[in-house]
Amino acid sequence: MADELPQLPVLKGERLTLRPAREDDVDALATILREPDVLAWWGRYDAARVRRDIAEIRSWAIEVDGTVGGWLHVHEEADPDWPNVAFDVLVSGRLRGDGYGREALRLAIRWFAGERGHHRFTIDPAVENERAIRAYEAIGFRRVGVMRRYERGADGRWRDGLLMELIAE
Repeated sequence: MADELPQLPVLKGERLTLRPAREDDVDALATILREPDVLAWWGRYDAARVRRDIAEIRSWAIEVDGTVGGWLHVHEEADPDWPNVAFDVLVSGRLRGDGYGREALRLAIRWFAGERGHHRFTIDPAVENERAIRAYEAIGFRRVGVMRRYERGADGRWRDGLLMELIAE
């Protein structure tokens, strides 16, 4: 794997497209992040934070029918002794429950395994986010352990995170 991380490509799935997030996605993503079911897990985001994350974190916009419907953050460690990819994903309520998040993750995992040679993937939902945990388990992620007082929730209180991993064989 190269020392410099490549720009994320455009990936086409059955029902969605992953494309690098860009400045003109800020308003759509900020709107999704204000949805109560997203806000509960992602916390305090405004347009300025979305803009900063797009500039600083490699991420894909999840497009469905030409409209931004979600966001997939990618944290890639390319060191050949510690290779792994961690994800954070959110999907708008209008798409939730129909497998769009799972499809986006499968597409990303397939690309990172095939093109970048990765075999280990992690994701870390809040312990209380049972819907997300079920979705991640459905695509092969397994529970590793609980990270206590891992993240601050939208209400300002600390909550535990569940470390999950998928090993691509």
